[in-house]
Amino acid sequence: MPTIEVLFEDLQRLVGRQLPRHAEALTELLAYVKGEVETLEGNELSIELKDGNRPDLWSVEGIARELRGALGIESGLRQYEISDPSGVEILVDPRLQSIRPYIGCSVVKSVHIDGEVIRALMHLQDKLDQTYGRRRRRTSIGFYRFELIHPPLHYKASTPKEYSFVPLEGSEAMTLEEILERHPKGLEYGPIVRDFSLWPMLVDDRDQVLSFPPIINSNTLGRIVEGDQDILIEVTGTSYRTVLNTLTIVTLSLADRGHEILSAKVRYPYGPIKKDVTPKLETKQMLLDPKGVNRLLGLKLEPSQIAELLRRARYDAQVKDGIVEVAVPCYRVDIMNSVDVSEDVAIAYGFNNIAPVWPRTATIGGISSIEECSDLVREVMVGLGFQEVLSFSLTDRESQLEKMGLDSLQLVEVANPSSARFTHLRGWLLPCLTAFLANNTHALYPQRVFEVGDCVVFDPQTLTGVKDVRRLAAVVAHSNASFSELKAVVEGLSRSLGIRLELKESGHPSFITGRVGDLLLNGRKVGVIGELAPSVLEAWGMANPVVGFEVDLAPMFGESS
Repeated sequence: MPTIEVLFEDLQRLVGRQLPRHAEALTELLAYVKGEVETLEGNELSIELKDGNRPDLWSVEGIARELRGALGIESGLRQYEISDPSGVEILVDPRLQSIRPYIGCSVVKSVHIDGEVIRALMHLQDKLDQTYGRRRRRTSIGFYRFELIHPPLHYKASTPKEYSFVPLEGSEAMTLEEILERHPKGLEYGPIVRDFSLWPMLVDDRDQVLSFPPIINSNTLGRIVEGDQDILIEVTGTSYRTVLNTLTIVTLSLADRGHEILSAKVRYPYGPIKKDVTPKLETKQMLLDPKGVNRLLGLKLEPSQIAELLRRARYDAQVKDGIVEVAVPCYRVDIMNSVDVSEDVAIAYGFNNIAPVWPRTATIGGISSIEECSDLVREVMVGLGFQEVLSFSLTDRESQLEKMGLDSLQLVEVANPSSARFTHLRGWLLPCLTAFLANNTHALYPQRVFEVGDCVVFDPQTLTGVKDVRRLAAVVAHSNASFSELKAVVEGLSRSLGIRLELKESGHPSFITGRVGDLLLNGRKVGVIGELAPSVLEAWGMANPVVGFEVDLAPMFGESS
């Protein structure tokens, strides 16, 4: 969990009310931000946050914003408005599309910059870069002295020796290559860009260097000092949504100390959005059913009470026809659905105010019907001469699509992945089994393996918009593997389960034309069977033929998938 270092007097000044200095009393107040005092020594306050999903709270300004609502100093949505365009326009080099394609900027004016503010800014920058920005791989942040910059800005691709500048806190000019070889930040973050032949650069219209993202700012334009007032904020990265979220959080933290926010224009030569304006401060609208909130929390709150608690939690909320209409703040990037909003109702109500209740009924644990069915299928497949394997539910887009010869497939993407190998939830099992075969080409053939596991598919009828589907997939690999061999396996499976699976000729990009078919149950498609195409085998680096099938298990046992 993140630990936030703040100055007690700074927090108290931003909240606008005397705060308790006793650690226990202060921890009780910080419960509204799911935090507790780790240490409080003089003016140094360390807060451990128990929720790592709220980057808006990783700054003293964000914590103060929430506490002002909890203490009744402010109520409802804090209004942030973009006053005017800043006159800043960023022209993006088309060569950056495959390197670090996205950028967002904003300007906050009339900020009183002193030592405390600089310390808070650097702390927030480091927290966001290291965690939400995945050690600057997804996003990195830069601050600049706006009055020294001459727009438009040029976000361009540069050769390692094309530019030289004095890096932040440095004393001598260095080329980009020298920064990566000698500067501490270059040594730490250099691997992010080193493998590319061109590296990102941000310069103004006079070719003055602002930064070498995501490595280091320049020591002239990118060094904030006490007395500065107008600050340009820049965020670059590989994820458009993460860039916008990060820019919003940082901009609003500065805006809580400043006077006005100015926007910037970004011109992209690629992607669906050619002309962008940042930051984006739009709120998200949601409808909240009071019955669902009370059922989830075990309370009996009136709709008006729920709306009032949400206003205390810094939402805008009003009741219309018994439903609570909610406006979610633009900085709440953690809000996914009504469950998240209901949690904030509970926090504003006070967890200690919810009376604990013992469970009224005793239940006896047991195996669910789908697990019983899955165990039966496993037993049958083992009897048919297959070996079970287990693969990760997390995978990557290349394995699920490109290597399987698919152009498109709806996959659930992980918003904040910890590894480039685990960026999506799997949409079907056959790529996982194919990957297993590709990693075991040294083993003896024939290889006959299967997996029973869950895949994640989109379903707008569910609360989260997705659902788990239990499936069976099996593959056979050897020099004479054929469609007929696997068809006999499917027939044996059908007889053992007491069902009748029919085969209908079809087409599928992953399989050889004429050697692929749909598996039908009572006229409804439940799966696919076929011989993998040579292009798929080549993509996975396999020489032997591979045949495979995949079916949904729920319809085979009379359940809805």
